[in-house]
Amino acid sequence: MDVVVTGASGLIGSALRPGLERAGHRMIPMGRGQASGDALHWDPERGAVDAGGLEGVGAVVNLAGEGIGNKRWNDEQKARIKDSRIRGTTLLAETLAKLDRRPKVLLSASAVGIYGDRGDEVLTESSRAGGGFLAEVCVAWEAAAAPAKEAGIRVSHLRSGIVLSARGGALPKMLTPFKLGLGGRLGSGSQWMSWISIDDEVGAIVHLLGDAAPAGPVNLTAPNPATNADFTKELGHTLRRPAVLPVPKLGLELLLGGEMAQEMLLGGQRVLPTRLLDSGYTFAHPELPDALGAALRPSA
Repeated sequence: MDVVVTGASGLIGSALRPGLERAGHRMIPMGRGQASGDALHWDPERGAVDAGGLEGVGAVVNLAGEGIGNKRWNDEQKARIKDSRIRGTTLLAETLAKLDRRPKVLLSASAVGIYGDRGDEVLTESSRAGGGFLAEVCVAWEAAAAPAKEAGIRVSHLRSGIVLSARGGALPKMLTPFKLGLGGRLGSGSQWMSWISIDDEVGAIVHLLGDAAPAGPVNLTAPNPATNADFTKELGHTLRRPAVLPVPKLGLELLLGGEMAQEMLLGGQRVLPTRLLDSGYTFAHPELPDALGAALRPSA
């Protein structure tokens, strides 16, 4: 079927095209550039979207949003992070709801940040939302898709963890200090990191396009989250570099600011992909050593 994808040029969107094609689907990117070929145009800030191009497509995957780690947080950047998600999702959901031939499914991005910093608590899709800026953003982000749900479209919220890929996201930012022999845990290292390989992120999204896939929140994380201390130890082992120099909490707070450091690096979530597993998805990389190895192979 035809699948429209916003954020198609990002890390996940770029990897999604071949995944969709292998499953027999055709990806139609939707971006801010002028419509050309099979690409559709939208501009959430101006409320512009190619509604005609959305008529009759089978599904929409909404991945667009300002990167949370692109810049140090201040009031302006936090507003940009939140508005880019809510405006785009609201525009898309309201547009889809008004179509004569609506898609069957909208897969709309979210994140495990919705749970806030929860220590060692095991979190599933039935867990309540937490506190903090990222949790607030995710709650509003998911709520923005309500018009599509009310119009009878199956809406699944993709609560993604840390996506492991050498081509972008968090992992490349970790590599330089490790390659210099300066890698180590962040702060106490006790905070949980809920991760997923890029192969499984794509595989899960394709899986959730199926008719029997669940609506509502779906955690896109591997079934074996790791503490930061264990994650950094395994990354050092994979790179054959030491992981013995911890980065102090104060240093991270000075670099990023206290709120950003706490929410992105010093806090964490211990998340399990309960609904994804219950729906029959089989992980390609359920264990961290294999996922890091796959991400860091030269061909990855």
